Amino acid sequence: MGKDVIIALDFSSAEEVYSFLDKFQDVKPFVKIGMELFYAEGPSIVREIKKRGHKIFLDLKLHDIPNTVKKAMSVLSRLDVDICNLHAAGSVPMMKAAVEGLTREDGSRPLLIAVTLLTSIDSEIMERDVLIEKPIDSVIMQYAENARKAGLDGVVCSALEAGKVHSVCGESFLTVTPGIRFADGDVGDQKRVMTPAGARAAGADYIVVGRAVTASEDPVAAYKRCVSEFVG
Repeated sequence: MGKDVIIALDFSSAEEVYSFLDKFQDVKPFVKIGMELFYAEGPSIVREIKKRGHKIFLDLKLHDIPNTVKKAMSVLSRLDVDICNLHAAGSVPMMKAAVEGLTREDGSRPLLIAVTLLTSIDSEIMERDVLIEKPIDSVIMQYAENARKAGLDGVVCSALEAGKVHSVCGESFLTVTPGIRFADGDVGDQKRVMTPAGARAAGADYIVVGRAVTASEDPVAAYKRCVSEFVG
């Protein structure tokens, strides 16, 4: 997989999703299915969107004891998605178990990436609420290195950290970056944000774009703008 723009399908029903995707006609953007949509519609929404020809990032952020995560990943491996994820904070043993569970009998599996720190978290929140007093970059790099050691394919991080992750874990280690906004857009509840062009310059492999596209008056034009600025 090369650089790409992933649209976050932050909708609460299948009807909203299909209405949105129908606007793209022959274009088949890479899409992200998160907790809201998956919990509302279940695995059927994944199968239908896949049948329509889209690549899928299933963003459920698993975080539990290793055995539970392994079994859950085994179930998700049957959905034929392209990327799954979990929380790096769950530990190296949990991430190793996830790889085992996600790997099918023929040895194939979706890409597996770990969330480092959510882009809604900054240093102040991390220190005050999570009681982590180390520099935020140090925490993110440690989580990324743990994910690499566990055999994962990459991490979710802000574009601000993408280049540093590559320097620590290698250029082939994927960086998937949410918190993307146009220069003239609203940052909403995100703390660590960047523009598509900025993410490209920072070395991000994938950007995840939500409201900047889904809430746009012309989502197709907004998506194409993202692709132009990020992929070129």
